[in-house]
Amino acid sequence: MAMSTVTLESVRLAPSPAVRGTPERLVSLDAFRGLTMLLLISHGFGLYDAFKWPQAEHAAWVGCTLWDLIQPAFTFMVGVAMPLALSKRAAQVRHVLWRALVLLLLSNVLSNWGSTQGLKLQFINVLCQIAFSYVLCYFILQLRFMSQVIAAAAIMVAHHALFYLFPGPAGPFDPNANIGAVIDLHLLGYNYSGYYTTLNFLGNALTVLFGCWTGLLMLSNRPHGERIRILSACGVAALAVGALLANWIPMVKRLWLGSFTFFSAGWVLLAFAAFYWLVEVKGQKRWTFPLVVVGMNCIFIYSFSQVLRGWLSRGIATFDGQQFAILGPAGAIPHNLLVMTAMWGLCYWLYRRGIFFKI
Repeated sequence: MAMSTVTLESVRLAPSPAVRGTPERLVSLDAFRGLTMLLLISHGFGLYDAFKWPQAEHAAWVGCTLWDLIQPAFTFMVGVAMPLALSKRAAQVRHVLWRALVLLLLSNVLSNWGSTQGLKLQFINVLCQIAFSYVLCYFILQLRFMSQVIAAAAIMVAHHALFYLFPGPAGPFDPNANIGAVIDLHLLGYNYSGYYTTLNFLGNALTVLFGCWTGLLMLSNRPHGERIRILSACGVAALAVGALLANWIPMVKRLWLGSFTFFSAGWVLLAFAAFYWLVEVKGQKRWTFPLVVVGMNCIFIYSFSQVLRGWLSRGIATFDGQQFAILGPAGAIPHNLLVMTAMWGLCYWLYRRGIFFKI
C-alpha cells in the first residue's frame, strides 16, 4: 500500500552526455533527506538534556543553531523535488492543490492527536508550511527565471514590510505582538506557543524556491564539477547575505525573517553540495544506506515521531531507565540513541518490503 507525495519525490536526472553514468536516482538527495530526518527523530541525541549543548536546541529567539537548520533542510529538499514532480503531471494545478490540502489535513491530525484540550486548527506545523509554500512556488515556477527572482524579492520585501508597517509595542519584531501574532490571534483565536506565526510560510516559501532552483540545476546538462561550483558559490553567498542582513533584521527562525532565510539556506546548500560531491561524483554510496532507508520514508517517520515517539521512548525507558540512571543526565544520550535505532528499524522493515508511505 502506498500513496504518492511531492515531499518524497526522488529527483531523476535528465539524460546528459556531460553526466553519463550518473544513476537515475539521486542517492545524495535521499541520503541528505535521511540525515535530516534522523536529526529530527534523535531529539538532539540527548545532548541538550545531558550537557545543555545549545546546538541541539532551537535558539531562544535571535540566532541560528544546528537544530534550527532541520526544517530549512527538509523544506529545501521539497523544492529540489518539485521541478521533476511537476513535469510529470498533466493536471498540475488540480494536483498541486490536492496535495496541499492533504498536507494541511494530515498536519492538523498529527498536531491534534492525543490532545485533551479540544481540536485546534493550526497552520504552523511543518507540513502546513510546506503546503502553502508548495502552492506559492508552483505559480512562481510558471514564470521565466528572472521573473521568478523578482517574485522572490517581492515576497521578501512584502513579508518584512508587514512587520515594519504594523509594529508591536516592542517594535516590528516584538515576540508577543508582531503582525504575524496579531493575524493569528484574529484568525485562529489564539497564538502559537514559542512565538511562531502562520506568516512564516512566506519566508519558508523562499527556502522551498531555493530548492526548486537547485532541482532545476540537477535537471540541467551541466557537468558535475560545474554543479558543485554553483552550489558552493551560492551557499557561501547566501551565508554572507544572511550575516549582512542580520545587522538590520534579526536572525529569528521563529519568524523566518530574511536574515535567517539566507543564512540557513547557505548552510543547507553547502551541506547538499558536500553530499552530492561525495555520493554522485566520488561514488561513495555504501555508507549512505542507513540514511537512504529513512530518507525514502520521510512521511512515515515524521508522522510516527509526532504521534508515537513519546510512547516508544517511555516503553524503552522501562527497560533501560535503571541501567542508564547511573550516568546521570548523560543517560539521555544512550536512551535517545536506542529510541532512534528502534525507529530506524521500523523504516528498514518497510524498506525491505517496498512499502513507502506518500501523499
